[in-house]
Amino acid sequence: MLSKARRNIDSYRTSTGLDNVEFRLGEIEHLPVADASVDVIISNCVVNLSGEKERVLAEAFRVLRPGGRLALSDIVVRGAIPSEIRRNLELWAGCVAGALEETEYRDMLAQAGFVEIGIEPTRIYQADDVKELLVGTDLSSDLLVAQVEGKFMSAFIRAKKPAVTV
Repeated sequence: MLSKARRNIDSYRTSTGLDNVEFRLGEIEHLPVADASVDVIISNCVVNLSGEKERVLAEAFRVLRPGGRLALSDIVVRGAIPSEIRRNLELWAGCVAGALEETEYRDMLAQAGFVEIGIEPTRIYQADDVKELLVGTDLSSDLLVAQVEGKFMSAFIRAKKPAVTV
């Protein structure tokens, strides 16, 4: 993907007028970016794939400039979910099993130093949605669906690095 992006960068620059775009290979836990050098971080369902979520959020805080913004889209959980979901590899790959509980997400963001934290649900998963998430796993029982109905949600997660860090 990185090679393809680099091949296409000239046409991107021409079509958008942006000349400050570059692509770098890195890991979300170890961003190849200098401290306080980024204005905005945008991510779509990547935090849940990491086993080191605290490190991911600390790294985001490190690279953001004072006043910088974090804008994520991710799956968030409201309340406890059965351990068999947490252990399912297919559901990890689908950003479900690694989903943070809403309060835990807020606490981790605050612990990393973020302020103005907001978690805005965009879709709350009902029974039919949960059944669809469980397709291809051995976890499709009606009892399990009933236990997690309404607990998973797609959400926008927003936070800011304080303009002046303490």
